[in-house]
Amino acid sequence: MSATLSASTLLAVPMAPLVGAALAGLFGTKFGGNHIGRKVTHSLTILGVLIAFVISAMTLKSVIVDGARFNETLYEWMVVGGLKMEVGFMVDGLTAMMMCVVTFVSLMVHIYTIGYMEEDDGYNRFFSYISLFTFSMLMLVMSNNMLQLFFGWEAVGLVSYLLIGFWFNKPTAIFANMKAFLVNRVGDFGFILGIGLIAAYAGTLNYTEAFAKANMLAGITFPGTEWMLITVICICLFIGAMGKSAQFPLHVWLPDSMEGPTPISALIHAATMVTAGIFMVARMSPLFELSDTALSFILVIGAITALFMGFLGIIQNDIKRVVAYSTLSQLGYMTVALGASAYSVAVFHLMTHAFFKALLFLGAGSVIIGMHHNQDIRWMGGVRKYMPITWITSLVGSLALIGTPFFSGFYSKDSIIEAVHESHLWGANFAYYAVLAGVFITAFYSFRMYFLVFHGKERYDQNPDAHHDAHDDHGHDDHGHGHHDHKPHESPMVVWLPLVLLAIPSVVIGFMTIDSMLFGEFFKTAIFVDGAKHHAMKELEEAFHGPVAMAIHGLTAAPFWLALAGVVMSWYMYMINPALPAAIKRAFGPVYKLLENKYYLDWINENIIARGTRALGTGLWKGGDQAIIDGAVVNGSWKVIGRISGVVRWMQSGYIYHYAFAMLLGIFVLMTYFVWFKR
Repeated sequence: MSATLSASTLLAVPMAPLVGAALAGLFGTKFGGNHIGRKVTHSLTILGVLIAFVISAMTLKSVIVDGARFNETLYEWMVVGGLKMEVGFMVDGLTAMMMCVVTFVSLMVHIYTIGYMEEDDGYNRFFSYISLFTFSMLMLVMSNNMLQLFFGWEAVGLVSYLLIGFWFNKPTAIFANMKAFLVNRVGDFGFILGIGLIAAYAGTLNYTEAFAKANMLAGITFPGTEWMLITVICICLFIGAMGKSAQFPLHVWLPDSMEGPTPISALIHAATMVTAGIFMVARMSPLFELSDTALSFILVIGAITALFMGFLGIIQNDIKRVVAYSTLSQLGYMTVALGASAYSVAVFHLMTHAFFKALLFLGAGSVIIGMHHNQDIRWMGGVRKYMPITWITSLVGSLALIGTPFFSGFYSKDSIIEAVHESHLWGANFAYYAVLAGVFITAFYSFRMYFLVFHGKERYDQNPDAHHDAHDDHGHDDHGHGHHDHKPHESPMVVWLPLVLLAIPSVVIGFMTIDSMLFGEFFKTAIFVDGAKHHAMKELEEAFHGPVAMAIHGLTAAPFWLALAGVVMSWYMYMINPALPAAIKRAFGPVYKLLENKYYLDWINENIIARGTRALGTGLWKGGDQAIIDGAVVNGSWKVIGRISGVVRWMQSGYIYHYAFAMLLGIFVLMTYFVWFKR
């Protein structure tokens, strides 16, 4: 591939998954007459994603080796005034990396789905949805303008709605997908306000043109206030990121998204949807660098999410929800890095996290298959000897997640902690201690899950729901795998092969890329940092002496010892002294209840915000619409006119003697007036 990237080749990246999705959706479902079978469906969709991945990898190589860049409009949709509505691509280091992450993780999920969903009636429909999801995310990350960004933004939200509610006969799934859809609409309202302000004041939706006017925007005050316009724009944009990337308090949809099949949980949590907000803020770095107020807001929100969502992971018993809350916490870490102006570190953690989080989710799905639908980690134990591949790959994912030196998560997570430590923004001290405490919490709940699932006594026969399919993630008996044997069993190759392929980058990708991504030229034209005001990255660069030296130093640093303490504490509490957690629960009953109720945010949303909004809506409907608009204005006006018409109709009777009487009466009144009042 040449240094000038080909537009037609780049266009094939999003179009290949779209074609696969269209063929599977039109000809592989009841809608299109089921003309193609399961094998053809998964072959077409996997081929589409494979093509996208191969071209993405070639593009990444060209960007790194040849310094290739691409920023062109492919199609001009319309021009409104001077505002151009376009479809175009911007490919630089940030885009090329995201393209590879999205397509590789999606490819692994597609392959995994063959085994996981093999007995599901919606097999073809599911493949169509996940390919469409991949297309939507690729359009988002490849865009060179905010219109296309918003299209991809809304498209991933729509497809996530379809996937979370994939099993539409389950009331909990329908509730979860509606919850995700509505919460994201709150964030998206802020997002479109931010885009609208840029369009109004910069007169363009194109990234390059808008960034060129950033200093002009920074000199404008928001009308009617003393707020700086750039601060309002950045906060509005970040509210959009809070919805998509599940930041407090708009995080409430993400744990419930576990109602969807496990493969889509991996895709949503690892490479698509939730990473969109992190990517967007990094892409908009030339704007965010001009507002310390917005950066401080981002820093504090990220710190709250990283710490308090980690606490919730401690008490979860559903294997998928433990991993889901770890996603929330790690998204908080990425957001903290954004707030510290360490955008490249945030995106670096996004990349490393994508691999080990997809690995952990798919590993959890493999355990669910092997455990005959059981998702409750309290009724597992000793799975290691029955599922050796799932065990070792899950251990790799857990070690990467907690930031073990030399694993990929260590390089990105430690860099975040150091970056926020070097930040001088308001809220940086709180954020530093929050992410530091989060290291211990992450290690504790991660290895609590690991020990309860893979080690200790076998507790399968103690499961009270063993014969009731209470944890059935699927609706089909054990996905068709060995359901006559109630002992765990290793998953088929089509399931464990993606685990092995994801485990490799979970170990080595951080070591291989930290130098170029954080301190090299990789993000040079994609991410802008004002080094004079925000010097966290400069401090990191001065302290960096190579990945080996960083890992060796990490063995003596506080995060490593906090992580080790979390692992040892979980081992002691759940392997050595299993009575201790119950005693702690009794001693800290109110705290446990607070965590169990997820800080009562769902209760507040449902009973205060939703009911209050419903009451307000009812009041406006009955008082405003029915009483005032319909009652007073519409109905009142015709009633008044009707009554006036009735009087006029009585006066205009058509009888001559009535008119003669009226004339005489009028003459009498006029004579009386002139005689008595004009004398």
